[in-house]
Amino acid sequence: MSEAIVIVSAGMVTPVGLSLAETAASARSRVARLQEIPWRDRRYENFVAGVVPDEGLPPLAAGLLAEPLQCREGRMLRLAHVALDEALANISPVGPLQILLALPEQHSRLPVVPVQFLMRLQTQAGVSIDQARSVAVPRGRAAAIMALLEAANRLRQGQTEFVLVGGVDSLVDLYVLGTLDLQGRIRNAVNSDGFAPGEGAAFLSLCTARTAEQRGLPVLAELLGASLGQESGHLYAEEPYLGEGLAAAFANLLAESPPPAPIGCVYSSFNGERYWAREYGVARLRSAQAFAEDHQMEHPAEVFGDLGAAHGATLLALAAHGVRHGYRRAPCLVYASSDHADRAASLLVRAV
Repeated sequence: MSEAIVIVSAGMVTPVGLSLAETAASARSRVARLQEIPWRDRRYENFVAGVVPDEGLPPLAAGLLAEPLQCREGRMLRLAHVALDEALANISPVGPLQILLALPEQHSRLPVVPVQFLMRLQTQAGVSIDQARSVAVPRGRAAAIMALLEAANRLRQGQTEFVLVGGVDSLVDLYVLGTLDLQGRIRNAVNSDGFAPGEGAAFLSLCTARTAEQRGLPVLAELLGASLGQESGHLYAEEPYLGEGLAAAFANLLAESPPPAPIGCVYSSFNGERYWAREYGVARLRSAQAFAEDHQMEHPAEVFGDLGAAHGATLLALAAHGVRHGYRRAPCLVYASSDHADRAASLLVRAV
């Protein structure tokens, strides 16, 4: 049997909380924080978005003030700083950090450069990051859940004691908002088939169950497995939507990591667009036997908006917190779908 992989800490910052506990409490009680912002859409109406209070973020590091940063990237660095600090608060990694990070699919005029972002994050957060062994990919919501497979492989092979999996994004960028608005994707008074843009960051610290026991670390949840899928009929594709990507991710996950009981809770990257509900419906029906009839369905974008590349990591952390504290039923399925082809799903269970 493969050695168990566990989540021992997590940190996040979202429009409804400056920590995991705050965000979890807001999401659990359905306390939304979506507000009008000064920027206007093509109908000259204010965008409604989930925004993290600026006073809750650290200033940009002095070492980055002279860098040619886009406003969006500077914002993302500050968001990531908060979440990374919380994820590291209760562990003491030996040596530079290995980070697997999800970055945005939806770009400003200039995309965030992954290698450059990791180097700047090291400066911003004041931590040592193993640049050779860390990876940042611009693959959106699903990327953090996709990274669980690589994290588990590294930990089981003994390459490192801890791997940090995370995501960071801010869709509250004028160019990004304008682009999405032109595509008809932003929810407003005349478009119900859209989403509220948001921003945030989340990181999870993973290690083997043996390391957690040796270090005396409390465990949030055990990662039972993770699986990937590719949707050829994604939002920006010319191919017709057939629902194969997420359905394959579910089927492979359940075959490779059979849950010990019917799935009691699902954390979904639903954001309000009908496409995603249709996609889940296909995947759920094809694997219906694996779900409890009364399983819970959680889609916290309703309270903080679509967090883009931060969404997958945020769902994982919220699910782990819920499983750990007993208000979400395990096994818990956590999945996320990116705007393009990537789909990923994982199963969390209570640690033994």
